[in-house]
Amino acid sequence: MINNNIIRIGVVSDTHLAGFDENLKKILDQHFSDVDLIFHAGDLIDLSVLDLFGDTKVKAVCGNMDRYGVRQELPEQMVMEIRGFQIGLIHGWGSPEGLEKKLAEKMGKLDCIVFGHTHDPVNRMIDGVYFFNPGSATDKRFAKTKSVGILEIGKEITGRIIALE
Repeated sequence: MINNNIIRIGVVSDTHLAGFDENLKKILDQHFSDVDLIFHAGDLIDLSVLDLFGDTKVKAVCGNMDRYGVRQELPEQMVMEIRGFQIGLIHGWGSPEGLEKKLAEKMGKLDCIVFGHTHDPVNRMIDGVYFFNPGSATDKRFAKTKSVGILEIGKEITGRIIALE
């Protein structure tokens, strides 16, 4: 469903689930019911997690904690053009210190880089690149709260983090 020429993308990462999870399904139903597309920025653990998104189109990458089957099916990174913007999707790796810089170096010049890995939400512009990390909907080990995100792409890219607890 495209509203006012704006594409709404639900963004989730670091779900760390081995399969169906009723709690995550409720979160997705509540916050992603009107999105046009969903990004999963890695660390699904098992491909069956993608079934939670129903009929909504999903773009997903694998993360450092993903099982072999996930790594065989999903790329480590991808770049998409949406409404004329170049958007990268990647998980991330290593220390969170300087991660945005490492991601920009690896992915090249993009308008937006969506990532995960740190479980800590990021929603900011750095050197002309919009960095967006939804945090983790299921694990707050490294963050103050569990969270997901929404990206809106129209004449510009905007995003918001949705704290879950």
